Amino acid sequence: MTGIAAAELTKIRTLPAAGAAVLAALLANALLGWFAAGTPTARIGTLMLAPAYLFLAAPVLAAGSEHRAGQLRISLLAAPSRHRWFGAKSLVVTVVSAVAAVVVVLPGYVLQHGAASTVTGAAARVLGYLLLGLIGFGLAAAARSVVTPLVVLVTLPVLLSPILRGLLPGVVRLLPHEATLSLVGLAAPAALTGPAGLAVSAGWAVLAVGAGWLTTAVRDS
Repeated sequence: MTGIAAAELTKIRTLPAAGAAVLAALLANALLGWFAAGTPTARIGTLMLAPAYLFLAAPVLAAGSEHRAGQLRISLLAAPSRHRWFGAKSLVVTVVSAVAAVVVVLPGYVLQHGAASTVTGAAARVLGYLLLGLIGFGLAAAARSVVTPLVVLVTLPVLLSPILRGLLPGVVRLLPHEATLSLVGLAAPAALTGPAGLAVSAGWAVLAVGAGWLTTAVRDS
C-alpha cells in the first residue's frame, strides 16, 4: 500500500495543470479576500467561493488523467488489486488536497478578515474546498473524464440553482454548492446551518468517491 501511495503522490506532483490550478486558486482567493475586506462583496457567496472551482480542478485532474493514453492500465499493472489502488489514490488525493486547501485558503481569509480571523472560520473554509475537491475527484473517476465533473459542478450553481431556487428551495439547499456555502457561512438566512452544511457536503463527497471507487472496480480499464 505504501508503494502504491508513493507512486500516486509522484503522479500528482508531476501534473503541471494541477499545480497551475492550485496556484490560480491561491491568487484568486487572495485577490478576492483583499478586495472584499470590509465591503458588501464579502457576502456574495457564489463569488467568494469561486476560487474553489479552480482548486477542485486539481483533484479532478488527478482522477481524470488516469484515462488518458492508457495510464489506468499501467497503474493497474503495478497494483493488480483495483480496490487497493483506488484506496491508495483516494488517500493521497485527500491528504494532498487538504494541505493544498490550507495553503490556498489562509492568505485570502486573513486578508479579508484581518484581526477578526478565527480558526473556526478558516477551518470551515478549508473543509469546504477539500470536500468540493473530493466530490470532483469522485465524479471524474466515475465519468472517466476531466471535463464532465467540471461542467456539472460549475453548471449547478451558475445555471440550475437560480432557476430552481424559487420552485424547490428545499432541494436546492442540499446541492453541493449551496451546502458548501452553508458550511462556510456564506449562504442565505434560509439555508442550512453550518453543521448541516458540513454533513451534506461530506455526504456528497462520500457518494462521489464511492461511485468512482465502484465504477473503477467493476468496469474494464
